[in-house]
Formats: sequence, structure tokens, C-alpha cells
Amino acid sequence: MALPPSTANWHWKNKNVTQWGRNWFTKELENLSVKGDQEGEELTITSIYEFEGDVELGQRKSKLITIYDCKVNLEWSGKASDGSEVTGHLDIPEVSHETTLDKSSDHQYFWSITSGASAAAEALVAMAKTRAPPLLEEIFSRFPAALIETHGKDLTVSADPSRSGTPAPASAASTTSAATVAPATPSVVPAVKKEAKKVSVNSATVTVDASFMAAADDLFSLLTDEKRIPAWTRAPAQSAAKPDTDYSLFGGGVKGKYISLDAPTKIVQTWALQSPTWPSGHTGTLTTTLAQSSDSTKITLSLAGVPLGMEDEIKKNLEGYYIHGFKSIGLGSVL
Repeated sequence: MALPPSTANWHWKNKNVTQWGRNWFTKELENLSVKGDQEGEELTITSIYEFEGDVELGQRKSKLITIYDCKVNLEWSGKASDGSEVTGHLDIPEVSHETTLDKSSDHQYFWSITSGASAAAEALVAMAKTRAPPLLEEIFSRFPAALIETHGKDLTVSADPSRSGTPAPASAASTTSAATVAPATPSVVPAVKKEAKKVSVNSATVTVDASFMAAADDLFSLLTDEKRIPAWTRAPAQSAAKPDTDYSLFGGGVKGKYISLDAPTKIVQTWALQSPTWPSGHTGTLTTTLAQSSDSTKITLSLAGVPLGMEDEIKKNLEGYYIHGFKSIGLGSVL
């Protein structure tokens, strides 16, 4: 039996659409041109010669979230005011959720000339530096909506009964049932207290890691400080950051209890996904280690107790929501 939409849409889901993202940028950016005040002065984007990074669409608690961080390098050609043909590159090191939607930093544009340099060629580039960015920003601003419109339907289960072509008897039954029991008072049926049961689940350990150009104490704070956690999760959080206290991340999507905190190198905590796919009453143990070197800090997330069959899903979620979460707030990763 299929899960109802409200339950199915609670799942953590990720869809990688990096190739689609490259194709979208290629279609939108190629042939983009700007003209100067001098007669015949014009510069046109001809192709994407390098595209690196990831483009993903995620769903968390029925909300679609764009997760992308890309380097987009372009080739251009143009005609200078003296009639000479000019070619060059436009490198954009980061097109991401952060630069496009959060506006916490600006897009950076690096222009270069690959043909012979001249005063007229330099003037052409100077013109493009002024007139091209607004056009590029407008294109980048449309990307998140296009991503959701194209791929959102693959992650979200519709509640519209018309899509199946049949009535929804369950809804009708629920309405009738609700009408029948509405007059009842809470005292009529005493609440039955359910004891929490420990469940035995065959499990595995999933580990992901990444290095960021940040200090270990800063990453430790981002992982545990209730006021800073929402910056990278984009959702409310609860965290007292003390042993034997509860925490909640991603608006309640992940819950658990701190076991130990050794600032700024190690965090051990229980971890449970609030999803129908995660066994009720089962908890894993997430061990986070932070190893700082001279120019970066390596963060390793090791989650023990992942139910067998969920390894790939949980690995994608750890990478998508933790690792890419840090990238989304401007923490540069070390390749």
C-alpha cells in the first residue's frame, strides 16, 4: 500500500541533477551579448568551457530545497571599436544558493583576454564588466525556480486525487469518523501510556568527510551553537551543547541526545531520523571529529547504527545537508 502524501513527503530525499544544471546554464548563457557605445563594439558569450560542482534538489519535511555550488567558466568573443576580433574567458568561481538567494556574498567575475591585447580590446572588456553582470545576475536568479519546476515533481507526492483518476474514499471515511467522535471529551477514553521499546536492527556505519578552510573551533560552534546552526541548516534548531541534553536539527527532522562534547575536536551524539523509513525507537550514534591542519580542518561524520538498506540514502543526506550545508554559507572546501 502506498504511503499517504503527508507521510511520503516527510522523507529526506535528494536528486542529483548536475548534468541538467550544466545544460540549463549552457542554454541560458550562450549567445548572451552586450553592446558598447562605440559603433560595432559588442561582446558575446560563446560557450561554457568548464563546469564543476554539484546541483541537487532536496526535500525535507515536505519542503523543496535547492542545493548547488558550481564553478562556471565561459568563453567569449567580440569586436572592438577598431574592428578587431577579440576572444577571452569569463570565469565565475561560485554560482550557489548562497550567492544567488541568500545574497550573503556577491558573484565574482574574472575577465581575461586570450587574443592579442590592445587598447581597444581592453576597452571592450571594460564595457562588458559594467554591462554584463546585471544580465548574468538575472539569469542566475531564475535558476532555483527552474530547478524546482523541472525536478520538484520527482520528489513530491501529490495529494491531488484527480491525478489518479479515482475518488479518495479514505478522505471521506476520515471525515465521517471525525464527525462521529467530535462530541467526545478527552476523559471518556483514558490515554494509554506506551513504553519506549528498544528495537534490534541490523545496521551498518556510514562515513563522510570533507575539508574546509575554517578553524576547528568555528566548525565546532556551527555544529553545536543553537544560534548558529540555522545558518547552514536553514531551519530551526534546539541545542544546549551539553552531555545528556536533547538536540533537534532541521526543524525536528533529526533528533537525539548529546553523549559527549570535546571542544573543538569531537562530538558524540545519538541520532535518529524522524521519518517513516527510520525504524521507530531506533537510534544511531553520530561521531563527529574535527582535525585541524595549517590551512584547513577535516570534518568526519561517522554514523553507526544505520539500518541495512538505508546506507546510500543516509550517505546522500549527510553529504547534502551537512557538507553542502557548510558550503552554502561560504566555507570553502579543499579539493
